[in-house]
Amino acid sequence: MDFFEFKNRISNLKKIELPGEAAHNKLAPSIRIQELKKIDFSEKRTNQAGVMAVFYPKYDETYFVLILRKTYKGVHSNQIGFPGGRVEKEDRDLAETALRETEEEVGIPMEKIEVIRGLSKLYIPPSNFWVHPFVGILEETPTLVPQESEVEDILEVKLEDFLDDNNFVTRNLSTSYMKNIDVPAFLLNDKVVWGATGMMLGELREMLQEIL
Repeated sequence: MDFFEFKNRISNLKKIELPGEAAHNKLAPSIRIQELKKIDFSEKRTNQAGVMAVFYPKYDETYFVLILRKTYKGVHSNQIGFPGGRVEKEDRDLAETALRETEEEVGIPMEKIEVIRGLSKLYIPPSNFWVHPFVGILEETPTLVPQESEVEDILEVKLEDFLDDNNFVTRNLSTSYMKNIDVPAFLLNDKVVWGATGMMLGELREMLQEIL
């Protein structure tokens, strides 16, 4: 989609009610839905994180950024996600967390991103995090620089590909906690994007389809 047209429409996201859990569940493995139903959050002390879906122009088209995390000893090793991370004490709010982490991980200056709105928060059982996604817009093509310590690769995803129904797929996957299970996913830049990131993308996609 032409970025000028996208920019003129993106503010309409503020007017839409968040689809929330209903949208998340369309991209959730069945085992995950069952697991979340068993959790009593009143007895849990959870961590908080902010992530950013930032849209920008490239060749007059609209793109957004995902990252491939480095391989390390942790639950999110070698996973694809939005730039973002844990709340730090100096952050004024969760939106600032997402902006700060985006600058650190992919090099986009936080002051250049206009935050449009927040999306529905999502709980990540393996790491005990509530993740708070935000949508932002950048009006120039960024120079993307991966954070050497955390980011293996940066994926520049074309909006048109993200909205293409042909890239909404089902794949049979195995992880450390489940084997040979069919999961709904997005096929973006030849990468299978599923799990928590897929769930957040699912909500974002439904909202974008309503305004574009």
